[in-house]
Amino acid sequence: MNNYIQNIFKSEEETPMMQQYMTIKKEHPESILFFRMGDFYEMFNEDAKIASEILEITLTSRNKNKTNPTPMCGIPHHSSKSYIAKLIKSGKNVAICEQTEDPKLTKGLVKREVVRVVTPGTILDDSLLDPKQNHFLVSLYSNANGWGFAALDITTGLFKVTEFHGNDRELLLQDEIEKFDPKEIILSESLVAGSNKPTCLKDRENRIQSCENWTFSFKDSYRLLIEHFKISSLEGFGCENMKLAISSAGALIQYLHKTQKSALKHISKINVFNIQNYMLMDQATVRNLELVKSSEGERKNSLLDLLDLSQTAMGARCIREWILKPNIDIHLIRERLEQVDFFKSDLLLRQAIRDQLKSVHDMERLLGRISLSVCNARDISALKTSLSVLPNLLKLLNQSNNTSLNIFKFDWDNLESLHELIEKKIVDDPPLSLKDGNCIKAGCSPELDQLKSIARDGKNWVAQLETKEKERTGISILKVGFNKIYGYYIEITKKNLDRVPLDYIRKQSLVNAERFISPELKEFEERITGAQEKAIELEYKIFQQTREEVASHGLKIQKMAHVIANLDATMSLAEVAHNYNYSKPEISEGTDLTIKNGRHPLIERIIPENQFITNDTQLNNAEDQIIIITGPNMAGKSTYLRQVSLITLMAQIGSFIPADSAQISIVDRIFSRVGAQDHLQKGMSTFMVEMNETANILNNA
Repeated sequence: MNNYIQNIFKSEEETPMMQQYMTIKKEHPESILFFRMGDFYEMFNEDAKIASEILEITLTSRNKNKTNPTPMCGIPHHSSKSYIAKLIKSGKNVAICEQTEDPKLTKGLVKREVVRVVTPGTILDDSLLDPKQNHFLVSLYSNANGWGFAALDITTGLFKVTEFHGNDRELLLQDEIEKFDPKEIILSESLVAGSNKPTCLKDRENRIQSCENWTFSFKDSYRLLIEHFKISSLEGFGCENMKLAISSAGALIQYLHKTQKSALKHISKINVFNIQNYMLMDQATVRNLELVKSSEGERKNSLLDLLDLSQTAMGARCIREWILKPNIDIHLIRERLEQVDFFKSDLLLRQAIRDQLKSVHDMERLLGRISLSVCNARDISALKTSLSVLPNLLKLLNQSNNTSLNIFKFDWDNLESLHELIEKKIVDDPPLSLKDGNCIKAGCSPELDQLKSIARDGKNWVAQLETKEKERTGISILKVGFNKIYGYYIEITKKNLDRVPLDYIRKQSLVNAERFISPELKEFEERITGAQEKAIELEYKIFQQTREEVASHGLKIQKMAHVIANLDATMSLAEVAHNYNYSKPEISEGTDLTIKNGRHPLIERIIPENQFITNDTQLNNAEDQIIIITGPNMAGKSTYLRQVSLITLMAQIGSFIPADSAQISIVDRIFSRVGAQDHLQKGMSTFMVEMNETANILNNA
């Protein structure tokens, strides 16, 4: 790459613009550089060759007549999102280089700089994101004793860390990676090149991003984290002594500073999680029970698909997390079951709340775009629409004195001052692009109102000028018009050209007419165009000030988004329980697992109604520790095994269950293995697979 760049420098050393390009390209050698030139992003050299092939656009060249012409291609900046999407999907990073000066006000070369690097783990474009799943970027760091794990969803600001120790640390790491499903994984250069890279990353090589070793320095990472959160220590987050996790988290924040070029204000706290606080399930169990994907690899016909009747994207992501991390805290489980029971019983209240939730947009991701300054006025307007629902929801919740609902109301904040701010500044239906203007309300700025008044009054002035010029010239069909290319003009048909006044200046020739401009019209054009440009500039300035004010409420927005997500997810479980005639399980502190007339929640939805054969289950730690099931193929043995696991899991996420009744004790781990196809493809016999799986269960249960 270095020799290539030097050769290009030699051939282009006389071109200041190309020297600027190559200087910036040197700083981002691994990314496709989108180099802003007017209304286009241009790509050169190898970037152009690669991008033109992926994007299926024409590859051309600069200096075609020279011995070594420079390959180039370009795309319109206003449609860049779709092109960036294609490049990201093909595994490329994109560095977006903008003009940081107004070319009209600059003599010579315009200053340019990279404002953001888009990578698979830092996507913010809604069209590339699954609204119902977090978009995680993961950072890993290890030493001889364990693994540090940090995961961050830049679209929402969710930041999680943990550590894995012990002999099974790599297996536990593998299970978490499967659950988080990261779109990009940051590793140190030595870990990428070394022999201790986790085997679980072999299938994710295309998602690995190598970073310099110093990035993972504990000292630097600790300093970076306390500077970012503006705190004196990490004790408040509960990770002060988690050196491996801190190294991973610091490297992740360092990477985001490098790629996003922003303050990351919406990343407001670190969430420490301990896998021992949840029901453990390895990746085989997650797949075999079809928790988030069916056996076909799709969301459809999975447990998540069944339980997710949420009205908001935040609620959908919450349900997914509940399913992958079932509770083992009996008090939390019982509390959620009480909430589900209450909402299941009160149909009118449940429907009223769900109707209100339909108007709530994805507040977490809206805040992400607002904080990272990649939003438009419609994003802020969507946030205002969401905020307007909050008082209605609180009013509905206050209709009941049920104490289990207090958890929703305890931290409730209607965010009225924020709603008033947006209501005062942003119009109700703003245009998509900020460059179009017309997004700031009248009365917000006297200066802006005056500039817009000049533009508005201009229409009346043009009409008056047209009448005046018709009288002056005697040409009854004279027309004063405007287009974006030529500006204002006076159009006269060719048969009336002999009447054109001497002070008219020819501007454009048409087939049947000529277009002119007069000194008076030219003066008006300069005045109104200046007013329009100043109005748009002032609107942009006011919008950015408003955006920063909204972003300053980030922590409050995130708290309410969390409350709404939990409320929506609870509503979804209540709706499912009502729709499918589920019953409330009794959560026991003993060791019994008793299910009466249990049903497989997924299969009963596929087969014709009332044709599923129900089954009882009786297990405990005293006399009924094990069940051996025999029978011919297709008799339902595997269905029964999965059914018991799913009913237990559903109970521990606080859901009602497909059974007449059940008494379920807390389970801290589920093992499920049905079929060995993936191992057979790796050359292992069915017998060996079954022996390994049995050993795994006996050693870890």
